[in-house]
Amino acid sequence: MKINHSLFTRRVFLNGLLGGWLAGLASAFISPFLKYVFPPVQEPDKVTLPLADVQGLPADTFKAFAWGNKPALVKKMADGSFFALIAVCTHLDCNVTYVPAQKRFYCACHGGWYDENGRNIAGPPPAPLRRLAAAAEGDTLVIRKQG
Repeated sequence: MKINHSLFTRRVFLNGLLGGWLAGLASAFISPFLKYVFPPVQEPDKVTLPLADVQGLPADTFKAFAWGNKPALVKKMADGSFFALIAVCTHLDCNVTYVPAQKRFYCACHGGWYDENGRNIAGPPPAPLRRLAAAAEGDTLVIRKQG
């Protein structure tokens, strides 16, 4: 069966192809901007953890928990108090890992190092890890934004 004429011309086809390509390119540039202006997940004001989960930790050890959509760590100090850090590098928002043998945090993205209190000591990180205030209230550990 031979078709005498096409349903759309070559010009209409190429205009549609070019328009679709431009729409995809525009959405690739607009999407990050919209995520910056309207963040998909807001950072919480506080997080509560059962005190029983962290009370049994040995001194100077860390336990991971979620701070919104970011990883965070709570540390039990030798005197029984707690402090918490957001485990995200201040250079380019990569996750940091704690290296117990060296008692330091390491960012694998660009080789950044932090000491066990979150202070930047080597590599490109411009600032220390963000600290959070942690206090035991009854049978829960309440972790809040500091300042």
